[in-house]
Amino acid sequence: MNTLLLLQKCKWILPIAALGIAVSSCSPKHTTQSAAGTTAQAPDPNKGLKDYFKGYFPIGVAVNTAALHGADSALIVREFNSVTPENDMKMGPIHPSENVYNWKNADAIVDFAVAHHIKIRGHNLCWHNQEAAWMFIGPDGKPASKELLLQRLKDHIFTVVKHYKGKIYAWDVVNEAVDDSNDSTQVYRKSNWYNTFGGPEFIAAAFRFAHEADPDAKLFYNDYNSEHPVKREKIYKLLKNLVDNHVPIDGVGMQAHWKLNDPSPEELRKALNEVTSLGLKVQFTELDITIRTPQPRPTPGTQPVVAATPTPDPGYTPEVEAKQIAQYKMAFDIFREYKKSITGVTFWNVSDRYSWLDARGGGLAGGAAAAANVPRVVRKAYPLLFDESRQRKKAYWAVVDFK
Repeated sequence: MNTLLLLQKCKWILPIAALGIAVSSCSPKHTTQSAAGTTAQAPDPNKGLKDYFKGYFPIGVAVNTAALHGADSALIVREFNSVTPENDMKMGPIHPSENVYNWKNADAIVDFAVAHHIKIRGHNLCWHNQEAAWMFIGPDGKPASKELLLQRLKDHIFTVVKHYKGKIYAWDVVNEAVDDSNDSTQVYRKSNWYNTFGGPEFIAAAFRFAHEADPDAKLFYNDYNSEHPVKREKIYKLLKNLVDNHVPIDGVGMQAHWKLNDPSPEELRKALNEVTSLGLKVQFTELDITIRTPQPRPTPGTQPVVAATPTPDPGYTPEVEAKQIAQYKMAFDIFREYKKSITGVTFWNVSDRYSWLDARGGGLAGGAAAAANVPRVVRKAYPLLFDESRQRKKAYWAVVDFK
């Protein structure tokens, strides 16, 4: 069938020439005409993402315990072959006080994955956010010493990693330790960890503890905005320092909380090239692409214009849908190019029915830490490949439509 007629039949209103693709939500029995004029079989709706990317990399999803039941559970089993606990393995939730560990939720996620032969990524062992506040307080009520904090970090990592040894194949060991500012000389975030240690020593220590606890686990440093030039170079410096000092690190998690026009293909390739030049693997660990775009900043010295009547939210329009399709296709085209270096791609949440971005203004910040001071305004981000009814979006078909 002619591509244009096929698209009309499916009621698409998309800038196909800009995308350079033909994708469809119609029956899988038809064929599509590629940009090069060759005929290819349309995607098969009976296959899941994990099946399309077999031979490339695992396709994962971040989950909470509610997703282990009902419709979300069925979707996870059909589409994914890797899971990441969204919050239940973070230090604060799993280790709220010195001698207390909350295993229940994390264990439930691990048991679900094991039962369905799904791989598991652990997230995470050391982070400045959702940290265990008690760790930074000594027995006398004063700030904990460097030595005490180091021992507590070791105890935490040993306990958690050994608890899941043999079940979790990869860990985000340290999360978001790089400074967000445009000051290229300030590499590390001034977190409680950094301030107590008087530097970044805790990063290498965390990796060594994790490796000692489970020598077979793959260990990752995880961060967001890793494609932006200034932060990209800071992350590279952190990684090179670890590699040069023979710290046991296997790869980098690029979170990939992206926007319709960010990153560019050039920025993404540059980030991948820098990381892989160090001999490290890459996983995209928290992928979502919000449809929301930042409002233009007012001219210095002027006040922003506030409308008397708020403009109605247009929602998931055909225009933003087309841009999201294009951005997802660009990303996965590049992922496949780098399949020798990329060992996993994980989406952050299951479907547009719920995204962590919805409570953060639709996700205008780059990552969890960047969103910390964003007003909690609920605004749908529509960032995933499944819609609010858990149905595959057109972006899904764009992602899997390759030879």
